[in-house]
Formats: sequence, C-alpha cells, structure tokens
Amino acid sequence: MLILYKKFSTLLEKTNKTAYRVSKDTGIAQSVLSDWKRGISNPKVDKLKKLSDYFNVPIEYFLDEETTKQ
Repeated sequence: MLILYKKFSTLLEKTNKTAYRVSKDTGIAQSVLSDWKRGISNPKVDKLKKLSDYFNVPIEYFLDEETTKQ
C-alpha cells in the first residue's frame, strides 16, 4: 500500500497538513496511517472515502494508483 501512502503524502504537502492533523480531523487513528505507510494493512473503503472527502479529491485518486501499479 506504499503507493497509496505516497498519494496521501502528496496531498499532505499540497495542503500543508500533517498526518497528525488529518488523523484528528478525520478520526482515522495515526496508527492506521502508519500501518498503511509501512504496508502492514490496507485501507478500507470507508477510510478512503473519509480521506477523499477531507482532501476534496475523488476516491479514484487513491484507487487509480493502485490499479496502475507496475
């Protein structure tokens, strides 16, 4: 899931936010975000929806990267 986390990191940079702030604002635990970063777990659709709503991007923003991974 590292590609998804890279997309997440890009959004953090573009919006000048921290993972901590996103965690507090969305209710997604920091440990969950960390697990995604390390590839320990995969995000569920409900969490991706929260992130897409939070960053005002379509959910496909995250999903398309996964399907085009080489």
